[in-house]
Amino acid sequence: MTGQLAAARARVHDVDALRGFALLGIFIVNITFMASGYPGNLVTDPAYSSTFDDVVRGLSSVFVDMKFYLLFSFLFGYSFTLQMDAAARAGADFAPRMLRRIAGLFVLGLLHIVLLYGGDVLTTYAVVCLILFWMRGVRDRTALRVAAIVYGVVLLSMVSSGLFLDSSAFLPSGSEALANAERTTQALLGGFDGIIGQHLSGLPLLAIQAVSMQGPTALAMFLLGLVAGRRQLLARIRGDEPVLRRIQWIGFPVGIAGGVGYTLGGGNGHVLAVAVSVATAPFLTAAYVATLLRVMHHPRTAKVRDMLAPAGRIALTNYLGQSLIGLLIFTGVGFGAVGSLSPLATVGLALLIFALQLVASALWLRRFRYGPAEWLLRWVTNGSRPDKITR
Repeated sequence: MTGQLAAARARVHDVDALRGFALLGIFIVNITFMASGYPGNLVTDPAYSSTFDDVVRGLSSVFVDMKFYLLFSFLFGYSFTLQMDAAARAGADFAPRMLRRIAGLFVLGLLHIVLLYGGDVLTTYAVVCLILFWMRGVRDRTALRVAAIVYGVVLLSMVSSGLFLDSSAFLPSGSEALANAERTTQALLGGFDGIIGQHLSGLPLLAIQAVSMQGPTALAMFLLGLVAGRRQLLARIRGDEPVLRRIQWIGFPVGIAGGVGYTLGGGNGHVLAVAVSVATAPFLTAAYVATLLRVMHHPRTAKVRDMLAPAGRIALTNYLGQSLIGLLIFTGVGFGAVGSLSPLATVGLALLIFALQLVASALWLRRFRYGPAEWLLRWVTNGSRPDKITR
């Protein structure tokens, strides 16, 4: 019995650790947009246009962009099954609980967009989760087919757009983009009203991205996570499975090659380049997961799981906390450092902040059962205030 309980704890830690790992990658992407008004306008800051700066940006494009968003989405779908199991164990009706949870997530996302960071993903997740909720009873085969169709449609539409539409007709010229980037940077240096205005002005583009790519790809990953959660795939991992090595042998070459093609093809400013990333990013994401699972289950490196799991356990708090820290560091509300950090310094700052979050998360969970945001969302989900937050 003791062995079973220990295995159960380890299985939960695996999911939490993967979620913590995904948080790091997402933050490396997000902080780039927090630190400068240029990336969001698809142009390079002239102050950081050296070959070394380009290499740093290129490495991020190859190894980070989109990969961790897919992982986070997969884990969201996996955790959806854990929510279903929790409701069943509590003898509660799952439907109203989940609908309240989705509503709470959507409201948190809106507040996040307006007050902290205009690149929020929580609202997209909440809307797409309604589809996942509606499909929760479908067979695994149906879920996998729908995921493949949805992802394939996104990829096909992007390839078609790249081949038959002139994307430059929809984008500002180089000089206009640079001017827009400078205005964005100056707006972020302003007061809170100006920052909120800047966040709100980006809502149309955020909605377009959510409908055209982020939402559909998230749904595909949700469904894959749903199937994996039903089959408890992450609960059975030992770390020595041959399939993990095969995933690495296939995922790394295909994913890295795709990342290089995406980067050399112009990145987000070119539809076909993005299509290459959409097609190959899942391979690199899967290779990352396989590698981390092997590392976490190896006796010499098992502590990696213990380091990452607390941050993943309170992932919502840490995700919102990253945006709050970015607001305080880069905007006029705080230190006003926007536009003053090189690409390397920006990535280094992300790593430092995440390391501090790892420590803070571990210390927090020694005393408390939930993170602040998790506690609030749990309150909304259950329809009543959690009785006990301290351990």
